[in-house]
Amino acid sequence: MSIEPLIYAVIFAAVLFLIEGIYLAVFGNSVRLESKVNRRLQMLEKGETRETVLETLRKEREQHKSGIKIPVLGVLSKKAKIANIAFSPRAIIGIIMLIIVLAFTALTFTTSANITMRIVISVAMGYGAVFIWLSSKAKKRMDMFEEQLPDAVELMVRSLRVGHPFASAVDIVAKEMPDPLGTEFGILVDETNFGADVTESLRQMTERVDVPDLRFLTVAVSIQSSSGGNLAEILDGLGKVIRSRFKLFRRVNAITAEAKWSGWFLSMFPLFALIGINVFQPHYYDAVQTTPVFMPLAILVFAFLAVNIVFMRMMVNIKV
Repeated sequence: MSIEPLIYAVIFAAVLFLIEGIYLAVFGNSVRLESKVNRRLQMLEKGETRETVLETLRKEREQHKSGIKIPVLGVLSKKAKIANIAFSPRAIIGIIMLIIVLAFTALTFTTSANITMRIVISVAMGYGAVFIWLSSKAKKRMDMFEEQLPDAVELMVRSLRVGHPFASAVDIVAKEMPDPLGTEFGILVDETNFGADVTESLRQMTERVDVPDLRFLTVAVSIQSSSGGNLAEILDGLGKVIRSRFKLFRRVNAITAEAKWSGWFLSMFPLFALIGINVFQPHYYDAVQTTPVFMPLAILVFAFLAVNIVFMRMMVNIKV
């Protein structure tokens, strides 16, 4: 029995945990989205001034805006921008190179693959691990922001109804809500305190956080600031709409969960079957590997698998 495919899987899982470990070691637990106290408040509690905190947070958010010019790495930059990763673009490239070196070293001592194969697998692991890590961080952050937004709007409505101005209502949200929403609204508070227009700051936050419901909030505040009206009533209706849309999304996800898992299973089963065959019967394909049609057919099979994954994803990705 060949255990090399299992070794590849273990090394890939290890580098994924390594990335998260490096991230937490450099920036501490303040970058965890699960923290009850948002990162901005944690930085203020350590004695840093509002100017320093705002400069640090804005620098982290702007550093991925221009993106990495290399097309392949530009995808990572977009993911890092959505995930609001504190690592700089150069640091992300450095982590990829570090993982490639570590993966190549591990493959050298644990497998019998030739040097060309080790280089290809190491590069794939370095890029793939960082891409998966950034994608998971981005998805988690956007999901949490969408889930927190209805509560934030309701908190602002209650603050406005007891007589607080809109700036104070936003400040309460920045203090009471955890990340990611708490820190984003905290940046909004600091920018308005330093003279920025609240509508413009909201628009910039909408560009940083690509959540449709946040755009509705920005439009509502912009219209109220220019034409007047009862902002509490407007936000109350908006909060109900956002919460209803969120419930609808959850319901659709629950109804389509079986179809999505079936699609992923049907797409991944051939790959798992191939790995299983190579683990338990390493010489299963020895009799046909030397034939001239083996490589073209193998390429054709993997092409069909790729097309299958794309079409299965299109079938189960239901838009609401």
